Amino acid sequence: MVINETIGKCCSEALIFVWTRLDIKGEFWGISLIKEWIIMYDNHAIYFPPDELASVLLPVTTGCWYNKCAYCSMYKDDDYSEISLWDIEKELLNGPPYTEKVFLTGADPLWVGFDKLRKILALIRQYLPYCACVASYASVRSVSKYTVEELALLHNEGLRLLYIGFETGRDEALRVMRKGHTAVQAVEQARKLNAARLPFNTIVMYGIAGEGNGEANAAATADMINQFKTNRVITMNLTIFYGTELSKMVERGEFVPPNSKERLVEIRTLLEKLETTERMIFDTTHPTNIIKIKGTLPEDRVRLIREVERYISKRMVFV
Repeated sequence: MVINETIGKCCSEALIFVWTRLDIKGEFWGISLIKEWIIMYDNHAIYFPPDELASVLLPVTTGCWYNKCAYCSMYKDDDYSEISLWDIEKELLNGPPYTEKVFLTGADPLWVGFDKLRKILALIRQYLPYCACVASYASVRSVSKYTVEELALLHNEGLRLLYIGFETGRDEALRVMRKGHTAVQAVEQARKLNAARLPFNTIVMYGIAGEGNGEANAAATADMINQFKTNRVITMNLTIFYGTELSKMVERGEFVPPNSKERLVEIRTLLEKLETTERMIFDTTHPTNIIKIKGTLPEDRVRLIREVERYISKRMVFV
């Protein structure tokens, strides 16, 4: 039996925690890993999706190579760097050998490139032979560095799930938020992943188009997602963090965030506009969301829309 101990807090953007693993004999797995973690990353925070709470966290990068998104404060004080293969191997040497899931940490680990990522997957297979799934954050720009053949090979060698921040299908919002890609480019890279049969989750953000644009943004985002296959649509609520470029835009009156009602209408519109012939999870349980619902499309569409409408009619959120 393995017991996971977690010490952490929700900082809105993601969860941060330090963990240990304790086996039934009372021996600790990961103490040296945690010591190296502190030495290697000093005060660097580790961010990961809530669904990866039980995964072994393997550091691949620190900071963010892009670090220009207007709304993001996660890596503003961190320089981008890539963890050496030697240090990654050292982490794996101290890892729990019977783990089934590994999450590669960093803002965008795919940016390290095909050759290094393939070597990392080989090390995981060597030291964690029972691992069935390696997951990672990715971006439209990092996926564009790979060919379909390279992505297919990485999938066959253990990379089984990506979390990609598409954010929106509305080009004007992408430009304002400095995402560095267009909706057309997003669809192109998503279809490349489909061709490689590499599954991914689609992260989108409501409120990102500003006041008065919620329904149009939802329609554009649904139109984008309808052009490819994704395992899950994960929503996040636009949050204004102090010190970001977005917070300065709000102070200058250049961006007006929508109120809660408009954000809920945007979620409802997204649910109404999404068209899928294959099952797809719709998930608003990320800590930033103003409503927590989850279901599978298309069969749960009516139920999910009714839950959103119930929040709108009863005004169960702050304006």
